[in-house]
Amino acid sequence: MKTKHNLYIFLVASLLIIATGCKKVLDQSIKGQYTDKNFFNSDANTLLAINAAYTPLSFTDASSNTIWVLGDVASDDAIKGGSAGDQADFQLINDFNITPINSAVEGLWKRYYQGIFACNVVTDGLTSGNATGISATVKTQALAQAKFLRAYYYFVLTTTYGNIPLHLTVETPLEAQKPISPQATVYAQIEKDCTDAAADLPTTQTGGDIGRATKGAALALLAKTYLFEQKWALAASTAKAVDDLNVYSLLQVFADNFRAATKNNNEAVFTVMHQTGLTPFQGNTLNQWFAPRTINGYGFFYPTQSLVSNFEKSPGGVDDPRLDYTVARAGHPYFDSTFDPSWTSTGYLSKKDCQPLSEIATNIKGDGNLNYPAIRFADVLLIEAEALNEAGSSAQALAPLNRVRKRARESYLYDNTLPGFGTVPAGLLPDITTTDQSQLRDIIRRERRSELALEFHRFFDIIRYGSAYANSALSDVPLFNYNTNKYFPIPQSERDSNPKLGL
Repeated sequence: MKTKHNLYIFLVASLLIIATGCKKVLDQSIKGQYTDKNFFNSDANTLLAINAAYTPLSFTDASSNTIWVLGDVASDDAIKGGSAGDQADFQLINDFNITPINSAVEGLWKRYYQGIFACNVVTDGLTSGNATGISATVKTQALAQAKFLRAYYYFVLTTTYGNIPLHLTVETPLEAQKPISPQATVYAQIEKDCTDAAADLPTTQTGGDIGRATKGAALALLAKTYLFEQKWALAASTAKAVDDLNVYSLLQVFADNFRAATKNNNEAVFTVMHQTGLTPFQGNTLNQWFAPRTINGYGFFYPTQSLVSNFEKSPGGVDDPRLDYTVARAGHPYFDSTFDPSWTSTGYLSKKDCQPLSEIATNIKGDGNLNYPAIRFADVLLIEAEALNEAGSSAQALAPLNRVRKRARESYLYDNTLPGFGTVPAGLLPDITTTDQSQLRDIIRRERRSELALEFHRFFDIIRYGSAYANSALSDVPLFNYNTNKYFPIPQSERDSNPKLGL
C-alpha cells in the first residue's frame, strides 16, 4: 500500500535527523529512498530504527514529554510554579480543570504513541520476509528491545489514560482508526511483550550499548504491571527474579542516583539517557525547567509541604537524608549556590533532574547531563515488599522494605558531606518489624513516596491505592473527583482523527 510505504519513508527521514551525531554504530551514510520492502537490509539500518524507538522517552523537550506534569504536578508532591499565565495548561492539570485539549494531556499521548509506532516499524520490518542482510544477534536484540519499549510506552499510556487503542503493527491512517481496548487487554499485551523481551535480552549492556533495555528492565516492568493489576503473587515473584539476576544493588549514597558522575550505576534498571554538548541536541531540559529563574531556570516545579512532611525524622529530630538529597530548602545549599526562599512559592525546589552551575552553567542551563531513572532497583524492592504484604506474606515483605530503609540511613556512613558523617543518628529510619498487614501497607506507601519522590510516579500510585487514599491525598484540590479524574481524558486530536474510538 502506497500510504504505508510513505509512512516508512517519513520515518526513515526522521531517523536520519535523529541519528546524526549519535553513537558510532549510527554513523552510517543512508542514501536513496526506503520503504517497508527494502529498509531492513543491514545491521546499521536496524540499529538506526531501534534507536529511534528510544527517542520519545527523552526530556530533550520537557514541554512535550509531560510525564512530569501528569505524574507529579497532578499529585500532592508538587505544584507547577512559575507565573500564572506561563504554561497555563500545566496549571490546569494542577487544579484538575482538565479538558481533552490540554497541552500536557496531548503531549504525552502524541509522544508515546510516536514511540509505539517506531517500535512497530521494527517488529514489522524484522518479521517480514523482506528483512535481509541482518545478523541474527542484531535482529534478535532489536526485536526484544522494541517489544520492551512498546510495553513501556503502553504501560505509561494505560495508567495515564485508562482504556486506549492498541496498535501492534504499522497501520495506514484508515487502519489506525479503531476502538479503545479495555485496560485488561492492554495489560495482557504488556505482559506478553515483557515476557518475550525478557527471554532474549541480555542481563547487562556494556560500552556504547549502556542504556539499552536488559532482561532486568523487562522483568521489572512486568513486575510493576502485575502490581498495578493487583496480581500480587506474580508481582512479588517477578520482582524477586530481578533481584536474583545478581546485577543490581542499592548505591551506598542515595543521591548518587541523581549525579552526573555516577548516573550509570548498578541501581539503574532502566534509564533514559541524556548527554550535554551534542549535535543534534540530547540534553535534559528538565535542568532548566525545574531550576529557579535567577540562574536562568524556569521555576516550573515546586515540591509541596505535604511531600516534605512525608519524610521521617529520628527521635532526636534528624531528617531522613533523602529529604535534602531530593528537596532544596532554606538553611541548606542549592548545590553550589545559596538557596533563596524567594525562588519558590512553597519554600522548596526539586534537586532531582537538576545540576550545579559548576557542571551546567547558566548559558547552557537547558542542556542538562542527567539521565532519567525510569526504573530503579529500589522501586523493584518496594514492588516486592508491597506485593508480598498484599498477598498476605507480611513477614516476608519486611526484608525488601528494610533494604531500602537501611541504604537511606546508612548514607551517613558513606557521604562525608552529611553532618555527623560516620555515625547513623540514633533511631533514624529503623528497620520495620510490624507484620500487621494494614499498618505495613501504610508504612510501605509512605516509604515509596519518600524513596521515589519527584520521579513522576506519585499520581499513578495515588490512583491505584483507591478512592479513599486519593481523596485524602488530594483533599485540598476542590475540583478533584476520583471517578472523573482517575484517568486523564483521551486528547481531542485523537478524538478528531479516530471516529471509531467509541467514546
